[in-house]
Amino acid sequence: MRLGVLALQGDFALHIAALRRCDVEGVEVRKPEELRALDGLIIPGGESTTLLKLMDEWGFVPALETFHAAGKPIFGTCAGLILLARDVENPPQASLGFIDIDAERNAYGRQRESFAEQGVVDVDGRRAFEMVFIRAPRIRRVGTGVTTLASRGDEPVMVREGSVLVATFHPELTNDPAVHAYFCRMVRESARQPA
Repeated sequence: MRLGVLALQGDFALHIAALRRCDVEGVEVRKPEELRALDGLIIPGGESTTLLKLMDEWGFVPALETFHAAGKPIFGTCAGLILLARDVENPPQASLGFIDIDAERNAYGRQRESFAEQGVVDVDGRRAFEMVFIRAPRIRRVGTGVTTLASRGDEPVMVREGSVLVATFHPELTNDPAVHAYFCRMVRESARQPA
């Protein structure tokens, strides 16, 4: 199994370290053609408008659409969630629309309003997990085919639709690999599906 982490901007090195804790090879992805050799992809946090600009300059959008259409799993955290959402607000922004959610950018405030708290994720049974929110988006709407895997109060903070997993928080900033291990299981299950 070979997983890539989009390495145009953001905290990609921490995602690769988290994959290593799951005994999975993670590779930095900087060119669209590198997607062809991958079984799954992580789109990390960072700054969503910068990521969009770089993805456009490097021609990533058509390659990502092909990757998604092939049913290969994609995991987006924070800015990665924004890029994968159906609709984005605050302000409105283009996105890939791979998961039927609406996202609000910077919904918790600026960098100084970042925080961490204990929550519960439903990844291998319900379990406690430290959630780190840094200039995090909020999921404002969840489509009917989307499953909520973690919430903060009444708000979903990690959801899945088919081969797409997104989180508003940063699981790579903890030492607990449970969320990355869940994504690795998604990739393994996808690889077993007939083409």
